[in-house]
Amino acid sequence: MPMGVGHSHSHGGTASGDEVGPSQGRIRRMIVALAIVFVFLVLEASVGLIVNSLALIADAGHMLTDVVGLSMGLAALLLARRGSTAAARTFGWHRAEVLTAMANAALLLAVAVWVFYEAVSRIGDAPEVPGLPLILTAAAGLAANIVVMLMLRADSKDSLAVRGAYLEVLADAVGSVGVLIAGGLILAFNWTYADIVVGVLISLWVVPRAIKLAAASLRILTQASPVDVDVETVQADLAALPGVTGVHDLHVWTLTTGMDVATVHLTTDSDTSAVLEAARAVLETHRLPHATVQVESTTNGRHCEENVTW
Repeated sequence: MPMGVGHSHSHGGTASGDEVGPSQGRIRRMIVALAIVFVFLVLEASVGLIVNSLALIADAGHMLTDVVGLSMGLAALLLARRGSTAAARTFGWHRAEVLTAMANAALLLAVAVWVFYEAVSRIGDAPEVPGLPLILTAAAGLAANIVVMLMLRADSKDSLAVRGAYLEVLADAVGSVGVLIAGGLILAFNWTYADIVVGVLISLWVVPRAIKLAAASLRILTQASPVDVDVETVQADLAALPGVTGVHDLHVWTLTTGMDVATVHLTTDSDTSAVLEAARAVLETHRLPHATVQVESTTNGRHCEENVTW
C-alpha cells in the first residue's frame, strides 16, 4: 500500500523559507539604475538629434533598450517576489524574468538593424557633425553606464532579467567609448564618416550578445536540461546506489536562473527511506537541490511507494 513522506526546503528566499524571490536590495538597485539610465537617455537623444549624429543616436537607441530592459526586468523581479504564492501559479512568476530577457534580446537586435540601415543610407552624404558635443555627451553617458554596471554586476550572475539589463548597459558603455573615438576623430581630422563607422560598429558589436541572451532564454523556455548538469551522469549515479534496481522518468530542467528542478522515479528491493536519503545526497552533489523523488519497492511481492520533495 502506498505511503507518502514530504519535506520542503527554502530556495532563494528568506532564511525561513516563507518568501521566495529576488531580494529587496536587488530590486532597489534596479530602481536606482533605471533612474540613472533614463536621465542620460534624455540627454544623449537630445544632443544626438540636435547635432544629427548617427553614433549618438545609435548609442541613445541602445540606452533606450537599457531603459526598457531595466523596466521589464524590474517588473519581472517584482512579479517573482510578490506573485510567488498565488494558488493559480504554483511556481509563481519566476518565468517572467526569462520572458523579459527574450524581449530584451529582440529589442537589441531591432535597434542594431535600424542603425545599420540608417548608416547605409548616409553613405555618400555624411552630414557635418561637431566633435566636441559627441565627446562631452559620450563621456557623461560612459560615466553613467559604469556606475550602473557596478550596481548590477553581482546580481547579473543570479538573474536572467538582471543579466539582460547588465548586457545592454555593457553594450551601451562600449558604444559610448566608440562615440568618444568618433568625436575625437572628427575634432582632430574633420573625418565626419567616423560618426557613421562607429554607429555601424556599435550595432554589430551588440548582435552576438543579444543572440547569446536569446539562446539562454530559449533554452529555459523549452525546458532543456541545464548546461552545467550532465543528466547521463546523474542517472548513472542514481542507478549505482545500493538497493536501486531501476531509474525511470528522470527529468531535469531550469525553472528560472538559479533554480534547477528535477523529478525521478526509482525502483528498489530494499528500504525505501534509505534509498530516498541516498538519492537526495546524489542530486545535491549535482547542484539539484529542488527535486521530487518517487521510490517504489517490490520487496516480497508488495508494492510500496514513498515520495519526497525538497
